[in-house]
Amino acid sequence: MSGTETGAASLRIDKWLWQARFFKTRSLAAKYVGEGRLRVNGTKISKPARAVMPGDTLTFPLHQHVRLIRIEALGVRRGPAPEARLLYTDLDPPQPKAPDLSAPQRSGPRPTKKDRRMLQANRLTDLD
Repeated sequence: MSGTETGAASLRIDKWLWQARFFKTRSLAAKYVGEGRLRVNGTKISKPARAVMPGDTLTFPLHQHVRLIRIEALGVRRGPAPEARLLYTDLDPPQPKAPDLSAPQRSGPRPTKKDRRMLQANRLTDLD
C-alpha cells in the first residue's frame, strides 16, 4: 500500500495543500511552508515534509486573508475543485469584499469621444 491511498494515516503538508488546491503547484506549496508561514495545530512549521492527518487545524495567510482550515480527509489525487473542497472545512471563511464606493459609478452607456470632449470643456470652464 502506498502513502497516497485512502487508508493512509498521514500525508505531507505540501502535498495536501496542493491536492486541496490552495496552491497551483506542489513546489509552490513546499516553498510557502518552507518560509515558515504556516501553523499546524498552532505550532509554526517550516518543513514541507511535516505529516498532517484528518483533524489537524491549519492557519496561514493567503490572498490577504488568514485562512483557518480543518483537515477532514487526505486526498488520493489532485482532482477537480468540488472534490478538493471535500478535503477540508473552512472554519473562518473570508468575508465578501464591500463594494468600493470611492470609485465613480456610471449609469448608462459609456460616453463617446464627443461626450468626453464636452465634459472636459465644461470642467475647464468651471475652473475659470
